[in-house]
Amino acid sequence: MLALYGFLIIAILLFLVLTKRTSVHFALVIVPVVIALIAGFGAGELGEFMGEGMSSIAMTGIMITFAILFFGIMFDAGLFDPLIKGVIKYAKGDPVKIALGTAIIAMASHLDGSGSSTFLITISALLPVYKALKMSPLTLAVIAALSAGTMNLVPWGGPTIRAATALDVDVLELYGPLIPVQIIGLISVLIAAFWLGRQERKRLGVIETAASANAEEDLFTDEKNSENQELKRPKLLIPNFLLTVGVIVVLIMEIVPLAVPFVIGVPLALMINYRKVAMQQDRIEAHARGAIYTSSVIFSAGIFTGILSGTGMIESMANISASAIPNGLGPALPIILAYLSMPLSLLFDPDSFYFGVLPVLSATAETFGVQPETMGRAALLGQMTVGFSVSPLTGSTFLLIGLAGVDLGDLQKKAIPLGFGITAVMATVAWIIGVL
Repeated sequence: MLALYGFLIIAILLFLVLTKRTSVHFALVIVPVVIALIAGFGAGELGEFMGEGMSSIAMTGIMITFAILFFGIMFDAGLFDPLIKGVIKYAKGDPVKIALGTAIIAMASHLDGSGSSTFLITISALLPVYKALKMSPLTLAVIAALSAGTMNLVPWGGPTIRAATALDVDVLELYGPLIPVQIIGLISVLIAAFWLGRQERKRLGVIETAASANAEEDLFTDEKNSENQELKRPKLLIPNFLLTVGVIVVLIMEIVPLAVPFVIGVPLALMINYRKVAMQQDRIEAHARGAIYTSSVIFSAGIFTGILSGTGMIESMANISASAIPNGLGPALPIILAYLSMPLSLLFDPDSFYFGVLPVLSATAETFGVQPETMGRAALLGQMTVGFSVSPLTGSTFLLIGLAGVDLGDLQKKAIPLGFGITAVMATVAWIIGVL
């Protein structure tokens, strides 16, 4: 009977989230509470389950909050402006170099894990160059989508945070073995960008025009009298770079608890770049919306997973699911999931998949001796990572096509085969090196 209640919770969650009938928070919190009460669990028991669930992901929620603030401040201060200018200047009208530069800029822009900011920076910076050289905006959109998607595996990115929360595992333990796999994925993106650039070069040739030669200067002219320009701190490039590298290194080395590097990094970044308290407050407020929304979803998910785990629903669902899977197929579940993970982005948004589907898949695989971390890594190779920027279930996809002025169908037609190929390459590498 517990399994029936568990499947009912997941079915209602998927329905509410995918149809946008309620907020994600309502689906993650109210639905399991109501069903658990109907199942006969008391308020005291549920309170204990919810408390345990939230406690288990507290450090993760704090980390994502301060990571968004930290990288937002660095973008405001112009840490990545020299990279953008340098790539444009180096390209000199060669579509291949511009395509590769687009990928590098999008990868760097996605360090904050936000698809919206990545596309705003990348498309806004490079669309005038593409138009000046008569390159296809669709090529720009595809490269930006693939680059942002593959970078979305970072440990403070939405899918990785969700997977760690749903499976109740340490985020760095989940992500660490994927570092070489992600590197291979990023190299695959560069190869795809090179191929797309070659197509543009065959069509257009290398174009030396006044527009392309002065593109780097033109791109930043409009900002000179804007509020954004007042936030730039070009003279503090080196301190900002060193601080960013330090934060990431300390995070990966696990010298201190998970959230601490960003918690320390945010006030240091504010003090280095904006000495006035009023400006510091403005920068926090400017990025607070994204930080609060993401962290609130994570804590809501803590309640969701706490209830499903504490009541025993996940275990019951896993036992029923495992009984329906042939014994020979069970150990192969992570490999199957890895290769299917990218297309699953077209069917499930990140919340419904990672909080609703993945825990059941993981518990089912665990009955065959597969660790939860393995299933989490398999999912992360494509589900709302490589696949997020072509999925109609994410708002950033529509921001991308709106900024680039391309059709969603055209983007999907060109990007999905490449994205599936990149995921397949990463899945194969992960399989070979024993990550899956």
